[in-house]
Amino acid sequence: MGSIYLIRHGQASFGADDYDVLSPLGIRQAEVLGAHLAQLGLRLDRCYSGDLRRQQHTAQAALAQFDAAGLGAPAIQIDPAFNEFDADAVIRALLPDLLPQEPEALHVLRNAAANRAEFQRLFSKLVLRWVSGAHDKPGLQSWRDFVEQVRGGLERILAQAESKQNIAVFTSGGTITALLHLVAGIPAESAFGLNWQIVNTSLNRLKFRGNEVTLASFNSHVHLELLKAPELITYR
Repeated sequence: MGSIYLIRHGQASFGADDYDVLSPLGIRQAEVLGAHLAQLGLRLDRCYSGDLRRQQHTAQAALAQFDAAGLGAPAIQIDPAFNEFDADAVIRALLPDLLPQEPEALHVLRNAAANRAEFQRLFSKLVLRWVSGAHDKPGLQSWRDFVEQVRGGLERILAQAESKQNIAVFTSGGTITALLHLVAGIPAESAFGLNWQIVNTSLNRLKFRGNEVTLASFNSHVHLELLKAPELITYR
């Protein structure tokens, strides 16, 4: 069987003007991941990334460690199917209906870095409304359409894959959640309960034979744990 390694991007710049930039810690996480995989002797046959900067930068930093170890690394193929869902658009579209019940929500969301726990509670509420399909809005990509976008990316990988290949996909937590939903049949609401636990640069492994795909492992971050540096384990 072949393997598809779903890799969440390194820590981005939460609370900054531009979230889509790896923090210095995020770069370090990506380097640690790449060095760990190279030390294991893993040889990648193909590599994909969404077109978000945090995804591509994670791929570049990790794969540089393969080159440094003399293993070589495949070129990064960009497929926007593996982009994260547009969280800002979800917030903008669904927040007005939530405000009567959560009058402080706008202040919290505008000051997310200073209100991390409350931001997470509100964001989780909004995401669950989004995945339910009961609050779809004109111009907002629905959860159903996002899942189909991700399904298309997976199908393109499988169509080009050869047996026993090792394929890396540098992506985001919401995309991994959609794949858990598709591959393991986990209900969307339950999958997003797992989503909040996905560590930056964690490894999630799918095994495939032809078009048959199964989940082999979820959220492995031993490469970070081995360094015994708790600050390397982040979730955003």
